[in-house]
Amino acid sequence: MPLTNAAKHVMLDALGAVAVYVSLHTADPSTSGTGEVTGGSPAYARKAITWNAAASGNLDSSNTPVFDVPASTTISHMGYWSAASGGTFYGGNALSASETFAAQGTYTLTDADVSLT
Repeated sequence: MPLTNAAKHVMLDALGAVAVYVSLHTADPSTSGTGEVTGGSPAYARKAITWNAAASGNLDSSNTPVFDVPASTTISHMGYWSAASGGTFYGGNALSASETFAAQGTYTLTDADVSLT
């Protein structure tokens, strides 16, 4: 029996209440958050993320975090965390396209979505 959107919204809104930081990764973070970007000047750091109320079985971000990315870094994935450092890793998604930074730069995460199908 499939879940109704009402049930999905309860779960997604609960996730949005605890997954309040987002990270960038150089590869699929798997189930532990591996491959998170490090280094740079200014230094890379996780950013706060906010969420709209779940709708149509989807959780959609409501802000656009901007990350400092070190030179010689290719980012391909994002991750969801409970804290700015350490914390609980809740999962991640591939970015719409990988991006390589030859020099220090910034990356703006314009959209983050979590869906239950």
